[in-house]
Amino acid sequence: MNERAYLDAASAEPLHPAAREMLLQAVDSGWADPVRLHHEGRTARLLLDNARAVLADAVGVRPEELYLTISGTAAIHTGLSAIGAARKRVGNTVVHSAVEHSAVLHTAGADGIEVGVDSSGRIDLDVFGQAVRQPGVAVAAVQSANHEVGTRQPIAALAEACGDVPLFVDAAASIGHDAIPAGWSALAASAHKWGGPAGVGLLAVRKGTRIAPAWPMDEREDGLSPGFPDVPNILAAAAALQARLAEAEQLDKQHRAWIDEVRRRVAADILDVEVVGDPEDRLPHVLTFSCLYVDGEALVTALDAEGFAVSSGSACTSSTLKPSHVLAAMGVLTHGNVRISLARTTTYEQVDRFCTVVPEIVQRIRAEVGM
Repeated sequence: MNERAYLDAASAEPLHPAAREMLLQAVDSGWADPVRLHHEGRTARLLLDNARAVLADAVGVRPEELYLTISGTAAIHTGLSAIGAARKRVGNTVVHSAVEHSAVLHTAGADGIEVGVDSSGRIDLDVFGQAVRQPGVAVAAVQSANHEVGTRQPIAALAEACGDVPLFVDAAASIGHDAIPAGWSALAASAHKWGGPAGVGLLAVRKGTRIAPAWPMDEREDGLSPGFPDVPNILAAAAALQARLAEAEQLDKQHRAWIDEVRRRVAADILDVEVVGDPEDRLPHVLTFSCLYVDGEALVTALDAEGFAVSSGSACTSSTLKPSHVLAAMGVLTHGNVRISLARTTTYEQVDRFCTVVPEIVQRIRAEVGM
């Protein structure tokens, strides 16, 4: 049995040792309700405030501009809905790219204005500028970088094109792996993407961006995320992000070089393969390629049997293995695709073995179907 190689960090990064250590400490000290005035409640409040300050500093906002949610998906739904509700006199239309996470697409609904992308997955800036100037536009939503192919979006230019329209940025794929672009009004992220525990999401809303929760409010997170906060997991998320940022420069340089090597070797060693996404202006740790005449499920299953955990299909609905709406919007091959994404625990030996094994698997699958 080959050693397992986890190459699906864009879905969930393994828990960072700093998060594990903090979590074990916090379960004994941060379990109480932080809105209570007794000693245990005040202790939990102090820990929660410290974690918020660390997370806020990491994304470049003040603590009072950072709200904690139960997930990145919840942060997207909450943030877009609250901004839209605050601007309902202007309208309720959400402008978004065609390659957004499903949470954005579902929140925007059928009335949203979808802006196309080029073959690398980058939004059409001119069409976006025209779209946000349409009457009734409440908010624009664009990811900082694509979660499937890694292509960065020109956030600063998009923010300038928005004018008075708030720009909501889904930064889940970027935080902990890439610099956060400037110019956004609100931002969402998820802790399990940078090595924190699942169940912690961030919603940052810059001062001057109006929000109005469209649901009954309580005393927690200004009503944006009602319910008892998971203080131990929030502390672990903050510890993981702080540690991940401290090692980011070295890891990102290493991952970028390894992904470049995979890109070269896959293109050279597999016939009828399409390597997608911008080769340069991209996240350092993500790569997607598609193989003609190969079923994506069969490829993922065969790689798993060889010890590789990879992703296929749409990154936000991969359990269904539906064709990726991201790849479809880019106009590239939508079947037989594999996304690899490197974790902090990934080694070069694992990357090298993947590059050796995957051409053999593709050839074998094609032979089995008579290709």
